[in-house]
Amino acid sequence: MAVTALAQELKAAGRDVIGLGAGEPDFDTPLNIQEAAIAAMRRGETRYTAVDGTPALKKAIVAKFKRENGLDYKVEQVTVASGGKQIIFNAMIATLDAGDEVIIPAPFWVSYPDIVNLCDATPVIVSCPQEQDFKLDAAGLAAAITPKTKWLILNSPSNPTGAAYSAAELRALADVLLDHPHVWILTDDMYEHLMFDGLTFATIAAVEPRLYDRTLTMNGVSKAYCMTGWRIGYAAGPVALIKAIAKVQSQSTSNPCSISQAAAVEALSGPQDFIAVHNAVFIERRDMVVELLNAIPGISCPKPDGAFYVYPSCAGAIGKRTPDGTVIQTDDDFVSYLLKSEGVAVVQGSAFGLSPHFRISYATATELLRDACGRIAKACAALS
Repeated sequence: MAVTALAQELKAAGRDVIGLGAGEPDFDTPLNIQEAAIAAMRRGETRYTAVDGTPALKKAIVAKFKRENGLDYKVEQVTVASGGKQIIFNAMIATLDAGDEVIIPAPFWVSYPDIVNLCDATPVIVSCPQEQDFKLDAAGLAAAITPKTKWLILNSPSNPTGAAYSAAELRALADVLLDHPHVWILTDDMYEHLMFDGLTFATIAAVEPRLYDRTLTMNGVSKAYCMTGWRIGYAAGPVALIKAIAKVQSQSTSNPCSISQAAAVEALSGPQDFIAVHNAVFIERRDMVVELLNAIPGISCPKPDGAFYVYPSCAGAIGKRTPDGTVIQTDDDFVSYLLKSEGVAVVQGSAFGLSPHFRISYATATELLRDACGRIAKACAALS
């Protein structure tokens, strides 16, 4: 968000800037979902709802989990919030005490450790470098668990890397977790439907049913349904946890937007065919960006499994000098150089806990992406 704001500020000042920081689809919300929201308003559904979601939306979520994930939940096991971020915040606030630990594989979505810090608990960051495909393995998980561990947060496909865990990889993590019954799992499945190359999505409570009673399975409508601004996230888990989450929400924001909830019912229950159409465009963009970036000396870009991000290494640029003589010492320096020299706004890897990398969101127009990659190549060629 900060990168996007800076890019917009520079544009307003007359700079030619291509912003590749925003983690949201560039497609509009499908018309049937928009119409469902309008119909809800005309029915007068503009008042308070139940604190943690309408019965209609909770039923749609129960049906989604059964249909798509093979997970059986009851309505009372479901919570709805103003985005996935609020689900995570509510869960952490409801369960963490000072001194508790939360295992977070890096690279991570930027909010995870800060939410844990806000709870006076301790984020335990486990580095998962490119050689590990940016994924936590069983050995790394086992080494990070202590008697103080309360949660493990898993995100697949990942923001920022697009890496996705296979069922076999989750099985290996589950085997470790079965030996540590005090550890709960929050699985952030927000990019579930953005899986490419014939890969099959997997979530840990479905892979290992014995973890069902200590897993909070989180999802939302933001990414696949192009509804980032509608602010609806949801999760399902044990009843006691869901009730505690609702109690937190009742004293903070109360219910999510009633109109957005009605739209989300249509998103989850209505036609899903547009997702494949959007994904075909994302795949085309991904392949183009990966090819163009890998052709740049000093840049190495693995091909992601899903989401709409690439997370290239800029290690080859570290230690080099810009035309004005400045030495690029970190990925922060590299990102700053790209913005100043060529007007390309990307996000530094340090924000996600693993350097030297940077994140590009390819959820933007194809020609802008091509132009941006050309500018990055020009900036790198100017280094000495």
